[in-house]
Amino acid sequence: MKKWMIVAGMSGLLVSTGCANNGNEESGADEAEEASSDASGKNNGEGQEETEGDTEENAEEAENDGRSEAGEDPPETEENGDLENPSAIDALINREYHLPSDYEPENLVIPDVAFPFEGEPQKKYMREKAADQLENMFAEAQEEDIELSAVSGYRSYDRQESIFAANAEEDGEEEANKYSARAGESEHQSGLAMDVSAASVGYSLTTDLGETEEGEWLEENAHEYGFVVRYPEDKTDITGYQYEPWHLRYVGKDLAGTLHENDWVMEEYYGEELEEESSNGEEDK
Repeated sequence: MKKWMIVAGMSGLLVSTGCANNGNEESGADEAEEASSDASGKNNGEGQEETEGDTEENAEEAENDGRSEAGEDPPETEENGDLENPSAIDALINREYHLPSDYEPENLVIPDVAFPFEGEPQKKYMREKAADQLENMFAEAQEEDIELSAVSGYRSYDRQESIFAANAEEDGEEEANKYSARAGESEHQSGLAMDVSAASVGYSLTTDLGETEEGEWLEENAHEYGFVVRYPEDKTDITGYQYEPWHLRYVGKDLAGTLHENDWVMEEYYGEELEEESSNGEEDK
């Protein structure tokens, strides 16, 4: 039987004290927690019974579960760039379209998949809908003798803020902005992203994953479960971020299929290409 861990007030309940070496992922004490994973390089919540608000959110997610063609209007934002509907499954999240500082996704759960570390840290969580599809994807991969491992999912606004600050202190703000997302600009805060790795690369978040059987399987099959490899190697000039074969974003099966079929990233789908210089390091945003 599948077991879910559902929490309320995630930002207050799970507090991570580690600091990233050079990226969006955790390091220090978190590295020990992740066993052999070296995922801490420079890297680009809720509760009990379903309430009326939860039901409304589920209906909203279904409504936003993908669109039909490119050229769709980009998401509505406030004057400061914060998304008006941050919980939308198809929300575009990047340097121009931000998640509000007080946004905390509902229905965060721990997916019943393999992790290379023990415990229940914040980064194991995803929104329930995405977690359910992650489980389905991992199960199908295993049927095909593909062993995947989840490494890092949800991160709070405050956690992302501390990670970017550490990167900026080490490399300077301009350089850090090439590989690390500022708070509010990371898909991890949405609860819809999960970094995935494999034993073949030591559970690290490295571009080498893209050359492995596991990485190739993800690129070919993730869309069938509503996920996309968000930062492809040939789209760095559009996304503004380095190649990240490990970073999966849940967008719903319809939109994922459209993006895969047309070889688009979300910026192309919305006509919002980012002309940002990207780096080629082996780290996570």
